[in-house]
Amino acid sequence: MRLDTLRERLLALGARPKHTARVLRLWSQALPQDSGRRKLESFMPATLRDALPALSAQLAGLATLISAHPASDGSSRLLVGLSDGQTVESVLLPRDGLCVSSQVGCAVACVFCMTGKSGLIRQLTGGEMVAQVALARQMRTVKKVVFMGMGEPAHNLDNVMQAIELLGTVGNIGHKNLVFSTVGDERVFSQLLQGPVKPALALSLHTTRADLRVKLLPKAPRLSPEDLVEMGEAYARATGYPIQYQWTLLEGINDSDEEIEGIVRLLHGKYALMNMIPYNAVDDLPYQRPSWERAAQIARSLHQRGILTKLRQSAGQDVDGGCGQLRARALGGIVSSTQPESTAIQWQSQAVMKATHV
Repeated sequence: MRLDTLRERLLALGARPKHTARVLRLWSQALPQDSGRRKLESFMPATLRDALPALSAQLAGLATLISAHPASDGSSRLLVGLSDGQTVESVLLPRDGLCVSSQVGCAVACVFCMTGKSGLIRQLTGGEMVAQVALARQMRTVKKVVFMGMGEPAHNLDNVMQAIELLGTVGNIGHKNLVFSTVGDERVFSQLLQGPVKPALALSLHTTRADLRVKLLPKAPRLSPEDLVEMGEAYARATGYPIQYQWTLLEGINDSDEEIEGIVRLLHGKYALMNMIPYNAVDDLPYQRPSWERAAQIARSLHQRGILTKLRQSAGQDVDGGCGQLRARALGGIVSSTQPESTAIQWQSQAVMKATHV
């Protein structure tokens, strides 16, 4: 269900703008449609009121929980069923965060990512993205939503922007707590600034070498790391939110001293945060994570050179450890309703390494 289609349906049922806003607010915040002290009969058109039970059931069916995989730090990976039988992943994050998917599969084909191995199967609608939030809010408080799950949000820009607008208004999520993650698409840097809700931006960098970036992200736009950072900096200054640069550490590929120098060259003085994430091993892929000691050394070196850096350790090393692997297990028919902590993703965030930052 597209969000504009939902609004048209509500209008056809006699909803005025205040009624539409109320229905969307209660749905996105996982509250019953008859919430509040006033009886619906006192202010809502009968046609809309009579349609609410069936509409609520349809909205609830947009995203349903198939399995939950909790971790000791408070995070939990969710396998979510869609109304057509497809599945995606959401992740409940510590400190009231939620990671949602924007596509089934992905066309970018990052060589180290399980999601990209299936290619793009279909786009998610804005309704299906908001439904992931509503589902998560049935389990716990959600105050931050990051579009970092399965898919490339820039390849589904209209639907993602509809979801962001709803969540940033009636969905009660602060604008800087809505994070749009992308490998880089020139449309993003202008279009995200045009909407009423301007999200924070996370850019997948992964390397400072243009030739290596083409190999790691073969179907990403041909933007050089330098161009990507310059466009990111302009967006950061326009919104007042630092850019979050994503870097998946791959042993022997992008963990060299040369890359450290490249990061310093690109990001020194920029309004930015570097997220270093040691790779989670995937069956049948030839990549490994560097040792934790090496990862910590890289982060420490960047910190000492004035780059604000956060080092994240993703401890789950089984096939559920990285995005897309839980869905792959489901397609293989081997996912149970819950899994023990030892086989669930565990995210342990190191404290932000404070540095002098312009």
